[in-house]
Amino acid sequence: MADTYDFPPALRAAQIELHQVTAELATLTDRLPWSVVPLPGWNEPHRWYRTECPDSPGWTDEEQQTVDTLRSRARELSVLISTDPFWETVEKGSVVEARMALKHAHEKAAGDRAAA
Repeated sequence: MADTYDFPPALRAAQIELHQVTAELATLTDRLPWSVVPLPGWNEPHRWYRTECPDSPGWTDEEQQTVDTLRSRARELSVLISTDPFWETVEKGSVVEARMALKHAHEKAAGDRAAA
């Protein structure tokens, strides 16, 4: 990425929050049961490979609400980021490169602070 971009602070903040929200959502869903509603598990030893999954107690109302809230916030941030007026200032052939630069801008900023 040869070009450097002067991202507006609000755009950078939205991208950082999107990283945080998606990480929190991934952590949450990794620890939740595999099914939102209670479902029996299975054990299929008669196939050429074994598949099994434990019973799922389902998610609590609180867990469902938390996941819904995080997904909703992630969508809001995605729309906010992708429709920001900044993208109109970027040369059309460089928008993807600029978008990738924004996604990794927090890494560069952290590296610059560590070097200082």
